[in-house]
Amino acid sequence: MVKHIVSFKLKGTAEERREVAERFKNALMELPAQIDVLRSMEVGINENPSEDWDVVLTAVVPTMDDVAVYAKHPAHVAAASIIGAHKEARACVDYYFS
Repeated sequence: MVKHIVSFKLKGTAEERREVAERFKNALMELPAQIDVLRSMEVGINENPSEDWDVVLTAVVPTMDDVAVYAKHPAHVAAASIIGAHKEARACVDYYFS
């Protein structure tokens, strides 16, 4: 199994970032029902105002190839478009686990 962990730093005021983060989270949480290879999805919105990153997601898929299947799926592309104009930075780690 592969864990796909992504953190996002958003642009805008705290209120704007929170609103975008909430919409993004809601869209991501619908993906396991739409993408066959996606085994689970967890999304967290930062509650600590002294930290700079806004959103983190953890997705679990069977293989590294499935990370690409997930990334290219139209439902994921639509969810990602929610933060497209608001994204300042993105960091990602993909690793195998058992």
